[in-house]
Amino acid sequence: MSLRITNTLSRQKEEFVPVDPEHIRFYVCGPTVYDYAHIGNARPVVVFDVLYRLLQQLYPRVTYVRNITDVDDKIIDASQKSGDEIGDITTKFADIFRIDMAALNALPPDVEPRATDHIAEMLAMIECLLVSDHAYEAEGHVLFSIAAMEDYGKLSRHSRDELVAGARVEVAPYKRDAADFVLWKPSSDDQPGWDSPWGRGRPGWHLECSAMSAKHLGETFDIHGGGQDLIFPHHENEIAQSVCSHGGAPFVKYWMHNGYLTVDGEKMSKSLGNFHTVHDLLEEGWNGEVIRFALLSAHYRQPLDFSLRALAEAKNALDRLYTALRNSADVEVPNRLPFMSPVTEALEDDLNTPSAIAEMHQFASMLNGSTDAGDRAFAKLNILNGASLLGLLQQDPEDWFKQGAGDIDEAEIEALIEKRVEARAAKDFAESDRIRDELAAAGIVLEDGAGGTTWKRS
Repeated sequence: MSLRITNTLSRQKEEFVPVDPEHIRFYVCGPTVYDYAHIGNARPVVVFDVLYRLLQQLYPRVTYVRNITDVDDKIIDASQKSGDEIGDITTKFADIFRIDMAALNALPPDVEPRATDHIAEMLAMIECLLVSDHAYEAEGHVLFSIAAMEDYGKLSRHSRDELVAGARVEVAPYKRDAADFVLWKPSSDDQPGWDSPWGRGRPGWHLECSAMSAKHLGETFDIHGGGQDLIFPHHENEIAQSVCSHGGAPFVKYWMHNGYLTVDGEKMSKSLGNFHTVHDLLEEGWNGEVIRFALLSAHYRQPLDFSLRALAEAKNALDRLYTALRNSADVEVPNRLPFMSPVTEALEDDLNTPSAIAEMHQFASMLNGSTDAGDRAFAKLNILNGASLLGLLQQDPEDWFKQGAGDIDEAEIEALIEKRVEARAAKDFAESDRIRDELAAAGIVLEDGAGGTTWKRS
């Protein structure tokens, strides 16, 4: 089977035919760094991390670019409210974002460009758009003229009225068309700004991604990803700027967008008390792998309802997979070079993570139930291969089950287990049960098996 993905541009599932089979290039819109990333921000990071892992298995070279937006009105507002310098805010939250995403087992991108390092490229792109009459100057602004692009709106397929209503741009008197969008805008003395032929100012948000992707991936590249909320106006405007500044050269072959995220069936909102940041969830003791599993439990294009219950279910599912690995520590697997497996095939079918996870559970059942050494080795190999693609099961099983064991010391747990073994040998079952109950009260579950007694946190 070959990789197939649903292309937002065509609204169809298509076979992936790269621009250059020797070098796959893709771009994902990254964070605007003025606050902690919420769970909705994490979904595209995790989804496209799986795509990155899959592409690395299928192709010899992959370049993954995910930007940092460090100049934006939201950042300016955060600075004015807090009194902190903009540079301090963006550095702090960019660092926290990287740490939090690493806790979700997300690999770092190959390139992580910052918008403020690409002002020269943005100015050059604006100059091209002005020369080709796709942009115009007005009262210190430079705006893209949507009337100058015949097929503007082809990604979102919005009507003319929808384009205006959904543009989320100021309807200013200096615009030729209400849907025209800003490429460059003036900055006051207390706002970040750069010198330009049109006066001191700063770039429009849409322009930033066009300039950064062109520099690091070229005028035409394979895949552009992001959340469904970015289809319009952000990605629509990226297409317009990029195609028109590059002489009509295609911008992106395949567009991929993940679905919306709700919390307990409602839109996430601080006022509703259902607002979860990744940072807070990690601080509350949720393992990053559990959060990741929950985010992969639904197909990326479908809505995902996130809840603490979903996290608990994700933890239980991971416990079952880790148990299979823990109980097969003696099973040697063959060379783990990339190979085709049912997990790989599920992911090649438009990144079907629920199906891939189901396949892993099937192999866990085989691993647990079979007595044939070859079958067990084959099952374990498939689990490990799937784990590497999904970014799951990255911990040692013993460490997984022993984390979060509360205040009780690990040496104390082992000592109590040894006392229980002695009590059972002496047929003092009352003492044996007492020790088990004492550990259970401390959140420690004992499991007796042929190889002895093991423990895990409840």
